[in-house]
Amino acid sequence: MLKFPSYSPLKVAFLLSLLTAGLIVGGTNSTCRTRRCLADMLIKKQPLSQPQGENCTHFVHVPFLEYQTVSVDTKNLRLIVRMQAALQWNDLDLSWNKSDYQYDTVILPVTKVWTPELHVTNGILTSMKHTSRDLLAYYDGTIKHDVIINAEVSCEVDLFNFPFAADDCPVAIQAWTIDECGIQLVLGDLWMVGGTHGDWETQRVVYQQQRGDRNYILVSLRIKYINPFITLLLPSILIVLADVVSFALPLVGGERNCFKVTLVLSFTMFLVILNDVLPGDSFCSPIIRTHFCVCLSFLVLSMLVSMMLTGMASDGKFLFCWCVTGIKKTKVETSDEQEEVEEVKPDISVIQLNPSDENNQMLRKLVGLLEDQKTEKKDNERYFNLANKLDKIFFFLYLILGTAYFIAMLYVMVNYECSVNHFAFWY
Repeated sequence: MLKFPSYSPLKVAFLLSLLTAGLIVGGTNSTCRTRRCLADMLIKKQPLSQPQGENCTHFVHVPFLEYQTVSVDTKNLRLIVRMQAALQWNDLDLSWNKSDYQYDTVILPVTKVWTPELHVTNGILTSMKHTSRDLLAYYDGTIKHDVIINAEVSCEVDLFNFPFAADDCPVAIQAWTIDECGIQLVLGDLWMVGGTHGDWETQRVVYQQQRGDRNYILVSLRIKYINPFITLLLPSILIVLADVVSFALPLVGGERNCFKVTLVLSFTMFLVILNDVLPGDSFCSPIIRTHFCVCLSFLVLSMLVSMMLTGMASDGKFLFCWCVTGIKKTKVETSDEQEEVEEVKPDISVIQLNPSDENNQMLRKLVGLLEDQKTEKKDNERYFNLANKLDKIFFFLYLILGTAYFIAMLYVMVNYECSVNHFAFWY
């Protein structure tokens, strides 16, 4: 005869309640159809690796990219840019059946799913950050997300024409790829914001491509030349102009020489102050550096010529008249020796001379002294006239050469083009 265990009514009621609670909990979990439950279901798949199918290359679309030039560092040849890109890709592991979950979209945390990483190939410093901690997933596996890229791009801008410089700078945008595996970008619309920044202006931006996997943004830059022209070129032109006008000052007296020395010292201090402002050296070195050297050479040459002509106008001490000055000194020494001999002779034979001879000798000495003074005055006038004539000749030569130089320099600054290889980072 079979015997069954007997339970008390209280124990049976307790077991039935536990069974009922378990069925309720299990039924609740299996029938959860909220967005959060959908998100939790997708997160549990742990889709942290790149989506991979039969082809190991995954396409990432960039339907919209916003470009902005933050600043241009002409000293170190750096282009600082900011870009905000809208990304879109497909991940079938993050898709779901709408018969199970009726929602078309769901929000997922960025840290729990795979996201593409963009970088600037020719960027010295590149950082990418997410605009939000979440992204949007669609039922068919389409993922949409926005990222912000800040980059400091090495761009050897053609500064030969500074401050009239204009050039194109590439910003190469790529994603990770190796041996035909990785990410291939499909670029869409490109917009530019903030075209003006400091002394530089971004004229236009456009997508370009060298190969199928080499995409870049071609940025056209131009200097707003008004400010550099006023602070750099105009002072040099005015200082040289003041040096030309200084030829109106008297040749003798020292006023002109003092003024020219002041101009040279002022221009030297001007160059020292601008040392940190001038653009850095590059393959196409700025011609404005050569311009400043030529201007300083003009000022120093004018100062030296004016000093030498002043010396010539006063006493004939000129660089090219040393021989004439030496002959003059020899004649003066010879006449002094003759006077000494004549003075000695009367002392020796003073007793033998009568008063009339002594008076005649004194008259001859006085006439000789007057003639020497007259001769010296004529020499000084001749030296002054010669110096004045040379000064006028140098003034017209200086004016003609200076005007021709500034016209030629401005023409070269505006029209000459120096070619730079901006794609040396791709090899």
